[in-house]
Amino acid sequence: MSTGNLEFEQFRVFLEKACGILLGENKQYLVSSRLNKLMEQQGIKSLGELVQRIQTQPRGGLREQVVDAMTTNETLWFRDTYPFEVLKSKVIPEFIKNNPGQRLRMWSAACSSGQEPYSISMAIDEFERSNLGQLKMGAQIVATDLSGSMLTNCKSGEYDSLAIARGLSQERLQRYFDTKGPGRWAVKPAIRSRVEFRAFNLLDSYASLGKFDIVFCRNVLIYFSAQVKKDILMRIHSTLKPGGYLFLGASEALNGLPDHYQMVQCSPGIIYQAK
Repeated sequence: MSTGNLEFEQFRVFLEKACGILLGENKQYLVSSRLNKLMEQQGIKSLGELVQRIQTQPRGGLREQVVDAMTTNETLWFRDTYPFEVLKSKVIPEFIKNNPGQRLRMWSAACSSGQEPYSISMAIDEFERSNLGQLKMGAQIVATDLSGSMLTNCKSGEYDSLAIARGLSQERLQRYFDTKGPGRWAVKPAIRSRVEFRAFNLLDSYASLGKFDIVFCRNVLIYFSAQVKKDILMRIHSTLKPGGYLFLGASEALNGLPDHYQMVQCSPGIIYQAK
């Protein structure tokens, strides 16, 4: 194994321990593109030197910056469409029927740049407009991510025209956003107020999160090893109330946990109900 390969392997081990993400062996280009600027700013010449610096100065802030850079992802509004339609047509009405007078509590795990939790909040608003007075106690969405810089951006609720263009209809833009200047929009306070953003690592204890009726953990499990993925799904189950629902990404499937989850076929899409 060459020095370069050895250093990349050391970095892969570091990243998996830090946040569970399993980098493919052919992902050197991804590491370079995401860390080049940071390494240049810090005067670090190689991945080996980077890992060594993190190990010798664990509280220097570099570890967080590296994890931040490696876990930052752009995402879409109303990604795949069907989860939000299923939420409005099936899951929320079922919640109201089975939990009269209770507040709906949801978790958007690995919320990235905030499009998912804000899309959920807009979907809840759309449900309420069509079903006046039914969701009496309202809803709370806890949105978590590993990336501190992402969460700062999420909380502001401000997006540029490039981010806005990714999946948001003109009608929703006009209804749910205020103009903040040329090419910038902000999510309206009524939609933002439902969402509480928190820094959270999916490998940490889930005890502080409390219990949820619905969990969105979409398009994130693909980055973990099979064992870590199974562990996260077990821990998500512990946060779900009995009968609560888990939404995974369109290309993700839940295999091997028949005692914990039951598959529910929707049209289109699949969701999972906690046993």
